[in-house]
Amino acid sequence: MTRTPLIYAAVAAAANVIGALVVATRSKWSTRALHAMIALAAGFMICVCLTDIFPEAIERSGARGAMAALAGYLLVHLTQHMLAPHFHFGEETHEVTELVSFSALVGLLLHTFVDGVAIASAFHVSAALGSLVFIAIVLHKLPEGFAIASLFLAAGAGRARAVQAGLALGLSTMAGVFVTDAVPALDAVGLGLSAGVTLYVAASNLVPEFQGKRDWRPQLAFVTGCALYFATRAVAGI
Repeated sequence: MTRTPLIYAAVAAAANVIGALVVATRSKWSTRALHAMIALAAGFMICVCLTDIFPEAIERSGARGAMAALAGYLLVHLTQHMLAPHFHFGEETHEVTELVSFSALVGLLLHTFVDGVAIASAFHVSAALGSLVFIAIVLHKLPEGFAIASLFLAAGAGRARAVQAGLALGLSTMAGVFVTDAVPALDAVGLGLSAGVTLYVAASNLVPEFQGKRDWRPQLAFVTGCALYFATRAVAGI
C-alpha cells in the first residue's frame, strides 16, 4: 500500500473533525459562509464527477463501471431516506431525537467510507486524478462535519460527543482507503461507485441547500466552484 492515498485521506478526515469543532466551540457562525462553502463544493464535485471520475470508470471497467455508479447513487439515496431522512448539509436548528442523530451518523459513515474508496481508486489511476478527487472530497468534509455535530448537539449530546461524531466520519474515510487496497474487486469498481456517490452528494444533497435561496452569493460560489475545478485541472496538466 502506498502512503499517498492514506495521507490525503487523513487530511480529508481532519476536515471532518474541524467542521465538528467549529460547531462545538462556537456559539455563533455565519450561515452565509456555510452556504457559500456548500455551493463551492457542489460546483467542484459535479465537474470532477462528470468530467473525470465517471469517464475514467467507464474506460477502466466499461459497463461494470456504469453499473457501479448507479449502485453508488442508489445506495446513498436509499440509505439517507431510510436511515437518515432528517439529515441535511447545514445547521440543525430544531430539536431532534438521539435516534435521528445516530441514524444520520450511520448513513454518513457509508458515504465517508466511499470517500476513502474514491481517494484510493483515483490515486491508483494517477496522481493528478487523485488530487482532483481529494479536493472534491475535502471541500464538502467541513460542512459534513459541521452538519453531523450540529445534529448531535440538537439531540442533546454534549460537545465531546459531537466532535467524536465528526471523528468517526474521518476514520471511516481512512478505512475506505485500507479496504480498497486490501480488496482488489473493490478497487476495480471503486471509481464507478465513487462517481455515483459524488454525484448524489453534490446534486441531491448540496445543491438543494442553496438552490431556492434568493441570494446571489451561493449561486456565484457554485459557478466559482466550477471555475476552480477547471483551473485546478489546468494546473494539474490534465
